[in-house]
Amino acid sequence: MTLQIELQLGGMSCTACAARIEKVLNKQAGVVAAVNFATETAQISSSNPAITAEALIAIIVGTGFSAELADTSPLPEQNELIPLLIAALLSLPLMASMFSMDHAQLLPRWLQMLLATPVQFVLGWRFYRGAYFALKNGGANMDVLVALGTSMAFALSAIVTLLGLHEQHVYFEASAMIITLVLAGKWLESRAKKKTSGAISELLKLQPKTARVETADGLIDVAIDQLKLGDMVIVRHGEVIPVDGIVIEGQAAVDESMLTGESLPVEKTIGSKVFAATKNSSGMLKIRASSVGSKTQLAEIVRLVASAQGSKAPIQRLADQISGVFVPIVAGIALLTFALSFWYWGSAATGLIHAVAVLVIACPCALGLATPTAISVGIGRAAQQGILFRNATALEHAGKIEMLVVDKTGTLTTGQAKVVEIISLQSDISKEALLQLAASLEQGSEHPLAHAILAANTLPLLPISDFVAVPGQGVMGKLGDGSEIKAGIPSWAGEMPEKSTQPHTLVSVAKNGVLLGQLALADTLRASSVEAVKRLQAMGIEVVMLTGDQPATAAAIAKASGIRQHQALMRPQDKAAFIQQQSKVVAMVGDGINDAPALAAAKVSFAMGAGSDVAIEAADITLLHNDLLAVSDTIALSRATLKKIRQNLFFAFFYNTLGIPLAAIGLLNPVIAGAAMALSSVSVVSNSLLLRRWKSEGGSESKPRS
Repeated sequence: MTLQIELQLGGMSCTACAARIEKVLNKQAGVVAAVNFATETAQISSSNPAITAEALIAIIVGTGFSAELADTSPLPEQNELIPLLIAALLSLPLMASMFSMDHAQLLPRWLQMLLATPVQFVLGWRFYRGAYFALKNGGANMDVLVALGTSMAFALSAIVTLLGLHEQHVYFEASAMIITLVLAGKWLESRAKKKTSGAISELLKLQPKTARVETADGLIDVAIDQLKLGDMVIVRHGEVIPVDGIVIEGQAAVDESMLTGESLPVEKTIGSKVFAATKNSSGMLKIRASSVGSKTQLAEIVRLVASAQGSKAPIQRLADQISGVFVPIVAGIALLTFALSFWYWGSAATGLIHAVAVLVIACPCALGLATPTAISVGIGRAAQQGILFRNATALEHAGKIEMLVVDKTGTLTTGQAKVVEIISLQSDISKEALLQLAASLEQGSEHPLAHAILAANTLPLLPISDFVAVPGQGVMGKLGDGSEIKAGIPSWAGEMPEKSTQPHTLVSVAKNGVLLGQLALADTLRASSVEAVKRLQAMGIEVVMLTGDQPATAAAIAKASGIRQHQALMRPQDKAAFIQQQSKVVAMVGDGINDAPALAAAKVSFAMGAGSDVAIEAADITLLHNDLLAVSDTIALSRATLKKIRQNLFFAFFYNTLGIPLAAIGLLNPVIAGAAMALSSVSVVSNSLLLRRWKSEGGSESKPRS
């Protein structure tokens, strides 16, 4: 059995820390781990029965970090503000003395040393601790740079002060202000990073704390975590539904926008499904709980969003590779800077200050935050729009789609077909009996056409044994007398003597190989399909319809929706083969069991939220909106996220490429370098947060969808 857990981590200072934790975990037999610096989480899968969650936590703690199970015991928030305020209070007098012609005139050097010491060794202890564990485990991180740089400045100043070398400058303000500015940057960064995961918090806020349950003693309020399957929950007008369940009494309009982004209320009557966190806009409902607590759709969405935010996109690999060797390279540049500056200026103090500036300016935090923060915000924003990504790879690939393959039934159309004609070929079987026979067989199918046939039937269903669903063909089974019945596409179940030219879907019904007749069904195009196809084509995406339906029906739907290329009579394996033959980046959207092979073959796969569980399981992206407009929204959001990532990576590379040479030649004071380093991380995260303002085309948070 595979262990799947998510851990919340603490104590990481940069991506080198994340890389070290990931490396240590992946060294364990059977363990595959991905650590995300931006979300401070670790997604871990283990096939080794000897590896437990407690053992993994102990391994992480042994490397100098903290870890807890993310879903049960989140780490308490660290108060970064108090140490920052104390550091600022002690450092500001030193900063003021920096602008004096003679530092000692404003503050005696012994007082400067007295103020700087607690900043360096008490408030800055976290950097020494982090550096120790980094070096102990054979790595280097931002803590190494900060600890090394500030220690060099402090040590030089302390020696000058203690030996009374008045002709030499002291740099207590540099060491203290660097630590203060780094603390300020980490505080601002942590605040900004919390906002990148704000979508999960917003989702969790949707669920009420209690539910009104009907019991033998009357109505009582029950805490959400005390609810049980089968509980009868009463939801009045204006209240939020606390469980997933089935309406057994009442009628109401339910606002599902907070869960799916759908702006129009959905009418719910007896037998309707309702979901936790949706709001009863009118009427009263009695609901039988079918899923509670961590089993609700809301909880599943939260888990999916959290898992996706913690995953890594392929575009992040470059940043990870650079961050892995960045600190040792910077340390080497700093050493070379010291040597060259000492040789050129003939002053060890000057060389030391230039080296300190290099160490401080080169922090790789901005580089490490560039991709994961944008991914986290993008996935969270998508969830608010009813778009659920399985992982960050799906988000990245969605922005590169060149061709979109769509199924017809339930994707372009409503999927709510109706029987419009019944044709009986045998004199001993009536139209009603033919429909009864087909409905009896279709009762075991999940296909939308099966629902239409069942809805049209008015006679009692016959018992069927040995039921088999043949993907892309139809269904078959046996009657009580042993007769074999088939219902499916004409080429499989039986062709009519004269083929229909009408744009109807035809279902042939055969008994023991003899064609009994056909049912003609018509499906209607979704109101949004035409707009969605136009929008996708305007985005440079070729839309292709592949369907197992008849050529006349396929041609009519393709023409009505504006699709230029389509193919009919396509079996599931044919659709998958078509996708595999393309040289473009192909995506597939579908909602049925027969779409699963094609979904698996596509580079990016979309499943309609109302589709089958098999389709959703095979897909990279699940759309809670059941139309193609959600696909164009997904692609647009993915492209916006990729744009932010490229901007972040450019700024991070540009910052380090420009900053290190300036520091090396003495054009950056260490204090200014510290401020720039702190602000660089904040600016990258802030740029990612702009994605929270992203809106779907049309400029509204959510639009009416069919």
